[in-house]
Amino acid sequence: MLPKATSEWKRSEARHLLNRAGFGGTPEEVDVFHSLGREKAVDALLDVEGKGEALPLPEWATLEQTIADMQGRLEQRRTIQEKSKGLSAAEAEKLRQTSFQEMQRDNRRRALESQGWWFKRILVTKAPLREKMTLFWHDHFATSILKVKQPVLMMNQNELFRDHAFGNYRELTQKIVRDPAMMLYLDTQMSSKAQPNENFARELMELFTLGEGNYTEEDVREAARAFTGFKLNRLNGTVMQSASAWDDGVKKIFGKSGAFNGADVVNLIFKKDECAEFMVRKLWEFFAYETPEDSVVKSLAPSFRSGGYEVKPLLREMFLSQDFYHERAMGSQVKCPVQYLVQMLKELEVEEPPLGLPIMGQTQLGQVLFMPPNVAGWDWGKAWINTNTLLTRYNIAGSLIKGSGMKMGDGDNRMGAMLERMNRRKTVEGGSSVPDFAKIAPETDRADTEALVDRLIERFFGVPIPDKARKSFIAYADSMKGENFTNETLGELCHLMLSTPYYQLC
Repeated sequence: MLPKATSEWKRSEARHLLNRAGFGGTPEEVDVFHSLGREKAVDALLDVEGKGEALPLPEWATLEQTIADMQGRLEQRRTIQEKSKGLSAAEAEKLRQTSFQEMQRDNRRRALESQGWWFKRILVTKAPLREKMTLFWHDHFATSILKVKQPVLMMNQNELFRDHAFGNYRELTQKIVRDPAMMLYLDTQMSSKAQPNENFARELMELFTLGEGNYTEEDVREAARAFTGFKLNRLNGTVMQSASAWDDGVKKIFGKSGAFNGADVVNLIFKKDECAEFMVRKLWEFFAYETPEDSVVKSLAPSFRSGGYEVKPLLREMFLSQDFYHERAMGSQVKCPVQYLVQMLKELEVEEPPLGLPIMGQTQLGQVLFMPPNVAGWDWGKAWINTNTLLTRYNIAGSLIKGSGMKMGDGDNRMGAMLERMNRRKTVEGGSSVPDFAKIAPETDRADTEALVDRLIERFFGVPIPDKARKSFIAYADSMKGENFTNETLGELCHLMLSTPYYQLC
């Protein structure tokens, strides 16, 4: 086991935990979190009983509506076939194309709705660690709506990740190999005895469970045979295994022989020591810091493995360890775009972001929910930052400070047009809000500019920043003292702080 952190529980440590195991919070939320003490704070994050969400699934994502939609599309195809009988080839093709384009528009709209829905859920959740782990699993078992094409299957997978957020890693893996979205993404529904899908077997071992170098090419070939025969019923989303397409012969995997099926392969994988170490390392890098020492991994992996791959006890041990609060971890992680956007909204206490900011911000910063770039997920850490994305972050901060909407680039006109239609409906429902600078810094607090800047530094950074930067903030505030120190001016000071390299870290 890792050495536990001391009984002294600093406010900066509480803020660090709330940032890493969630998406940050207001100063008041950090104070409440700190008042719990270290162990109770960790337990509060892990205990999601009774923490229901005030954000139900979109109506189209429910099981009943999904089945109705699939049956409706089947009936639509039959209708088109009937109408096509008396038409010329060109007219029949035009009819089919019109129907197909209508379905594509509907899927694009639902894709945008799903992305906006999840972002809003992350923003308002009372169980932030559950959403953080849902994001982790979405990146780990990466699938993209661009290939899956059916938003409802992505939403169902999202709910699977949420239900197993810090449950059992092995059980989740067993479910993901039969998940409809994953099957479509990695083409396992086409894997048969005649043509086994070796790509899926390789990704399962290399990216999902063991890591590179902990299996052989023979293991991949034999495991691919075990995963043959899975079939997806597109009418109800269920998965079954076809006996005629499944290879029921004897396979040799990791030195063991048997007529293994897909579930057997997963169980064989989880008997290997490398499996626990692989996931411990990945979770540590996600929550603490990159390239952890072997001693950290070796300390955590045995109890994770002996505990049957339950994630909750592992997270608790991580969050209570002294290594998690080491200077190497504190304020050292580059915020991913979703973290950056949500944390900034929370710290500015904006409950309803400006129109277009969630989806357009994700698009411009390179992390769109439900759209990881490939099966390996997103590149993290310093990969989030380059000259363009850093400038974009500064511009987004300015848009948020002013409460102005965002526009898509020239290459995103179709998405932009759809967002505009959705945003017009949203405006009727109540529109957007801007930061309440009178609450963030009441006018009575603005006379003492040094104290004001220190409070804002605590709000936005949480860890000490270079004295040169602090003095530049104070100098700007001094130049605006008196009648010029309006809410708009305070917003410009906040924008100045948010447009620094230090704010890109948490």
